[in-house]
Amino acid sequence: MEPVIFFGFTVVLLTLGLFAGGYAERRHLQSLEQREAAMGDMLLTQIKSYPGHIPGPRPPQVIYAEVVIASDYLKTFLAGLRNFFGGQVGSFQIMLGRARREATLRVLEQARQQGYNAVCNLRLETADVGGNAATQGKKGMVMAAILASATAYHAEVRNGH
Repeated sequence: MEPVIFFGFTVVLLTLGLFAGGYAERRHLQSLEQREAAMGDMLLTQIKSYPGHIPGPRPPQVIYAEVVIASDYLKTFLAGLRNFFGGQVGSFQIMLGRARREATLRVLEQARQQGYNAVCNLRLETADVGGNAATQGKKGMVMAAILASATAYHAEVRNGH
């Protein structure tokens, strides 16, 4: 009887992952698109200098953001199968992309809230917060963790740029 219960529980979790995880991912992607459109007027660069810098009411300031997005049960299960056969895991690439976009948006939103109109020296780092590093043969939850840092400043706004 126990194998039947285990199999049923697994099917329920996979089905829940299919619907709930997909719904949450679609909502997050829509939110990212809307927020990115709203931040379209912010200057964002990865260079270390302050392009177009003008003295403002506040000096440039370092801003940080952290994002952790966990995989749903279905994606983790399917990635395990992909790991067995080899190849790219597209669902995890999408998850990492979402985390990068979210971290970048949080930096831009913080800069705007503090009165800045530009961000430079954007740096994105990954971190293992789910215990996926090889520790004692146990695997933790699959998560995408991105740490972002950047410098917010005031830039000259020119017509057409």
